[in-house]
Amino acid sequence: MNALCMIKVSPGKVDNVVKILHKKRKPTNEVMIVTGQADICVIFDGKIDEINKTVIDYKKISDIVSTETLIEVEVDLGW
Repeated sequence: MNALCMIKVSPGKVDNVVKILHKKRKPTNEVMIVTGQADICVIFDGKIDEINKTVIDYKKISDIVSTETLIEVEVDLGW
């Protein structure tokens, strides 16, 4: 399963949070600093339970203000 976690962090803390996120390997596939509503995006590739647990762990990082996770779904459009 694939997912994208958009993370907002406290001002000036992006580099610090990215270092912490890089230490948490599984099921993280990629960590990116981005512009827009989020400061950091993390791409996951793993089981939903692993993704869920990891995002809950992210919320324990004091410099993370909020997270929003988008989970990939498969839809049969009948085409």
